[in-house]
Formats: sequence, C-alpha cells, structure tokens
Amino acid sequence: MTRKTTEQTISVQQAIESRHSIRKFIQQPIDEQDLQNIFKLVRLSPSAWNLQPWRFHVVTDDNLKNKLEEAAYGQKQVTSAPAVIVVTSDMEDILANIGDTVHPGLSGEQKEEEVANLSAFFNGMSVEQRGQWGLTQTNIAFGILMLAVQGYGYSSNPMLGFDQDKVRELLELPKHVQFAGILPIGKPDSEGYPHHRFDLNKIVKFH
Repeated sequence: MTRKTTEQTISVQQAIESRHSIRKFIQQPIDEQDLQNIFKLVRLSPSAWNLQPWRFHVVTDDNLKNKLEEAAYGQKQVTSAPAVIVVTSDMEDILANIGDTVHPGLSGEQKEEEVANLSAFFNGMSVEQRGQWGLTQTNIAFGILMLAVQGYGYSSNPMLGFDQDKVRELLELPKHVQFAGILPIGKPDSEGYPHHRFDLNKIVKFH
C-alpha cells in the first residue's frame, strides 16, 4: 500500500527562498515514500549526452552514520540527521554500460554510431579526467536534490569536509568514484542562519 507523503510540496521559489543549511534535526525517520518521490525528481536532472553519472547512497543505519561522522571529522549533523545521502559520480560504470544511456528512439544504426562516438571520446581521457568530467554533471543533480528535499518539507546541509578514502571504505566504493558531497537530511530542529548573499551587481554581468 502506498503511503501518503508527510508534507505537501512547495513551489520552486519557496524551496529556494526557505532553504538554509541545518545542522540539528528532529529525531524522526523520513517517510520512505517521500524519499522515493524526491529521487524520482532528482533522476530528471540534465546531463551532457544524458549520461547520468550520479549515484546516491542513502545511509540510515545508526552504526554506519556514526562511522560517517568520524570520517567527517566529528561533524554532528551526520548523526543528528535521520538520513545521510552520499552523492557520488561513477564514470567507469557509465563507460562500461554506455549503450544504456542512448535514447531508445534512435535507430539501430544511430545507436551504434552514438556508442562508438561516446566510447572514443571518453577512452581518450584518463580515469581521473573522466571522473572530473562526471563530477561536473553530478553537481547539477546535487543542487536539484537539495531543492527536492526542501520541496518535500525537509532540510539539508551540503558537506564537503570529510575523508574521502574513509567514506569509500565504509561504502565499499571503487577507487575511481568521485564525491560531489554528503547531504544530511531531515526535519529541522533549528532555524539556521539568515541568508547573507552578494548583491546581484557583484555576481551578474549583462553583455
């Protein structure tokens, strides 16, 4: 039986304006259907050639969260949050299954040509170069993930401060996998800090 979501979704504008980085969360599990709905939105994120290199590891086990907190240099939001999403990019998996990304509407000949072109392009890169390329695409999905989380009534805190080798070991990830970040999510138990952003004149140039 499908459960109803715990919150009504809000508009994109409301999600952007209301989002703050939260480091303390209410101790209640996240509705499983909400998580499913969030990722249904995130999977629609755009990527070059539709390669979709992002992978999401949702951690809810308390023991594993404790170890993740250690890997994140003791940052308490990791264990405060009921769920922690580790966002990664895996271009080697994409390259090994490149045919899966080709649009099914193409003819057989077009699919073969697309696979050949993509394979030649990425095989001309090193593993590290492919990893960085995939990471730029995954960062798009990371941003959309934060908005989707906010839209379903939850809060989050994007994190880049963690020992990547330790997290790889904890999640049993291959060495080539790249990290976009860690995102603790849950119902907020604090308001976070007020927004402090640059004026538009500093960040926007019209040409």
